Amino acid sequence: MIRTQHILDIKGNDIWTISPDDSVYNALRLMARCDVGALLVTEGDKLIGILSERDYARKVILFGKTSKETKVSEIMTSKVITIHPLQTLEECMDIMTKNHVRHLPVMDGEKIVGVISIGDVVKNIIYKQRETIKDLTSKTSSNLVV
Repeated sequence: MIRTQHILDIKGNDIWTISPDDSVYNALRLMARCDVGALLVTEGDKLIGILSERDYARKVILFGKTSKETKVSEIMTSKVITIHPLQTLEECMDIMTKNHVRHLPVMDGEKIVGVISIGDVVKNIIYKQRETIKDLTSKTSSNLVV
């Protein structure tokens, strides 16, 4: 059973954050520079929201706002769904699917320890399935009578 902490151990614990008072334009520049699809919005060490490319597309462009004049706090998602390091990949997939989110901050109590994306989850589920297939194939081959 693969747990969230395993994903963080492999990909690292990079956490990209932005202030709620920063401009959406600066947030987009940071996302592009870091090659991520979402940023955690923090005040000090406290998680107060998440800003994704989807937020930008739906709350800036469609409403005729400009990214340089709009603050992160105006379009961020304030109700952040989080997980803890011991949750399984299956639990993460279920949470992401039910809540229509692509990024989950990983929290150990009040401390942010990482972020996992739907891509991270899918990649690890595919790896797990390949290993299972390999194990089943080798067991089947060893049980063949010649």
